[in-house]
Amino acid sequence: MDNDKLLTELKFKAVRSSGAGGQNVNKVSSKVVLSFDLTASQALSEEEKALLSVKLNSKLSLEYLLIITCDEDRSQLKNKEIISKRFLDLITKSLVIPKKRKPTKIPRSVIEKRLKNKSVWSTIKQNRKKPEL
Repeated sequence: MDNDKLLTELKFKAVRSSGAGGQNVNKVSSKVVLSFDLTASQALSEEEKALLSVKLNSKLSLEYLLIITCDEDRSQLKNKEIISKRFLDLITKSLVIPKKRKPTKIPRSVIEKRLKNKSVWSTIKQNRKKPEL
């Protein structure tokens, strides 16, 4: 995966933002919408595309477009930086393959301790009974 090549494939669109800003909100397009076409990407290999399509299934549209929005800041440039960083973090975290869990055996000492404890309780309960004459 090449980050610089990935960033060139991104499409940014500025939209009018909601929220704080007063009358300025009605005039300035500070919200940034990032769209990334997963199938048309040249920066990713076929294996990476398959892995991303599985991991980001809930975030992808039917055309395999990843759409992320950001309107945290009043500045369009800062929103663009934030969204680019967020996109790269999302892609790198999604490409990590988790290690398979190796099941561990129960140690022999633990098994022996459990059996010994069972026998101790068994003798205690046997001693509670009335003796047979």
